[in-house]
Amino acid sequence: MSKRLLVVDDEPNLLIAVGACLRAEGFDVVTARGGAEALVRVAEMVPDLIVSDVRMPGMDGYQLARQLRTSPRTALTPVVFLTAKDETSDRVEGFRAGVDAYLTKPFEPDELVAVIRGILDRVQRTHAEIARLVGSTQADAAQHAPFYDEALTEAEVRVAGSVARGLSNKEIAAEFGISVRTVENHISHILAKKGFGNRVEIARYVLDRTQSGEKS
Repeated sequence: MSKRLLVVDDEPNLLIAVGACLRAEGFDVVTARGGAEALVRVAEMVPDLIVSDVRMPGMDGYQLARQLRTSPRTALTPVVFLTAKDETSDRVEGFRAGVDAYLTKPFEPDELVAVIRGILDRVQRTHAEIARLVGSTQADAAQHAPFYDEALTEAEVRVAGSVARGLSNKEIAAEFGISVRTVENHISHILAKKGFGNRVEIARYVLDRTQSGEKS
C-alpha cells in the first residue's frame, strides 16, 4: 500500500510541484496551505510523513513541528522541512523543533524522494524489529484470546488485535472484508481514544491486556 504524505506550503505553485513529484513516485499525497490547515488534515488522518515549508503566515513550520511533537498521535510522525531558509541557525532551530530532515529550495526531486524513502524505510525496519522482539507466540495469543476494552467498539478491538499480529492495513481489510480506509479510520479512533502515537503502542497494549486476561 502506498504511503500517505502530507505536503504543507503556502505557495500554490510549489505545492502543486512537490505534490506532482511525489505522486509520480507512487505516494498518496494530501496538501495543506499552511500550518493550521495541516493540523486539520492530521486530525482527519495521520500521514506516514509530513513535508513542510518553514516560512508560512500564521503558524510557521517551526510551530507546526513543535505542535506535532506534543501530540501522542503525531509525536513519532516523520517531518521533513523543505524551505528557502538555509542558514545554519535555521537548520538548528528546525532540528530542535523535532524535524527528521532539512532540505532547501530550490529542491532536487531525486534528493527529496531519496530522503523520504530513507526515513520511511527506517521507520518500517524499526517497527518490524519491535514486532519480531514481541514474538509470534504472544501475537498468536492476541489473535485467539480477544481482549476487552469498554472504550473501544467491537470492530476496533478486532482491528487492534490484527495490528498486534503484525498485519498491514491492506491485510486487515482483506481479513474482515472492509475497505482500507475503514481500517485506517478504526486505527485513528483507537489512537485517539487510547492516547497512543503509533501502531506499535497499539500492539503492546493488546498483548499486555491479553496476557493479563490469561493470568486472571
